[in-house]
Amino acid sequence: MSHPPDQTDAELIHPPEEETDETPPEARERLFPCAQCGAKVGYRPGADTLHCPYCGHDTPLDLTELPPIEELDYAAALADLGSHEAIEEHTIVKCGACAAELDRPPDVDAFDCPYCGHSIVATGTSRKLIRPKSLLPFLVTRQEARAAFRKWVSSLWFAPSELKKVASIDSRLTGIYIPYWTYDTSTTTSYVGQRGEHYYVTESYTTQVDGKSVTRTRQVQKTRWYPAAGVVARAFDDVLVLASRSLPEKYIHALEPWDLENLVSYADEYLAGFQAESYQIELIDGFENAKVIMDPQIVSDIHRDIGGDEQRITSKKTAYDDITFKHILLPVWISAYRYRQRVFRFLVNARTGEVRGERPWSAWKITFAILAALLLVGAIAVIVVIARSN
Repeated sequence: MSHPPDQTDAELIHPPEEETDETPPEARERLFPCAQCGAKVGYRPGADTLHCPYCGHDTPLDLTELPPIEELDYAAALADLGSHEAIEEHTIVKCGACAAELDRPPDVDAFDCPYCGHSIVATGTSRKLIRPKSLLPFLVTRQEARAAFRKWVSSLWFAPSELKKVASIDSRLTGIYIPYWTYDTSTTTSYVGQRGEHYYVTESYTTQVDGKSVTRTRQVQKTRWYPAAGVVARAFDDVLVLASRSLPEKYIHALEPWDLENLVSYADEYLAGFQAESYQIELIDGFENAKVIMDPQIVSDIHRDIGGDEQRITSKKTAYDDITFKHILLPVWISAYRYRQRVFRFLVNARTGEVRGERPWSAWKITFAILAALLLVGAIAVIVVIARSN
């Protein structure tokens, strides 16, 4: 496909193609035949049906036999990588460009990496993984995600003009499930610190008034510090930890919050027509990340327990008990394109339509804006000087 003549610096990684909301991507994680015509079908976002893009037949998902969502024991998982029923063999393919790890799509010899567009030959290595037990299904459709993507790009300040031209093209969005861990735990933290209490003293100072030295007084805040020690406890529920290294964390975290209260039990049908990434951050490493997420709340609890006007923490030690976890999948639409040999990725939360992503900046527009601001400041200064002189 050819691009417009003025689009020499912007190149789509995924070329636009004719597709509808329910057209499944070429690389699929799960395949299901249409009950009416036998063609491959895909999950219809928000409808709980498998839709055939060829004959239009919809097959309702049978969700009556799905097991309930359960928290798994963390210690048992570390001892034996979870119970045998929670483990399954996966064939993993790895992108040579961005190192993303994906479940190998069946019946596909090669496909494009959804993260960077690099071509992947679908040969992989076997790996035992903890099976996801729950997920949030796709709710935002491809057309809705594309519209949100365009709106976001058009709202960017100081973006190159070519960027909006690329966004106006019907570029392909890939639906992918991102792996996460959630952790529950009861924490008990013992601490040693100091409690600061403010008091005020009156100080004299000398100042000049009408050319004469005048002595005056003022109130000055001081702090007395007292030793403090104690124990605080807090239970944490569903501490969410990203288990992927394929996406910039600041953008994927910006898609939060997720409606985890609407998690559903895992079923292969939810993945029909979409890709799924395998977790790259192991269970034990994920809990270390969870500790970092929990720490500010624990520190806040300690400050509150110390009391006073100021607090210092000299040392603290936290015990984590009754740790449980879930391996879950969360849905994201991804689009990527190249601009002047750089790859920029855009993410759309497939539950809310929230868009975040990387973007180029226009040096000319920024320079022009700075010059315009300087001219405006200079003009205001001239007006002020003239007004004062009159």
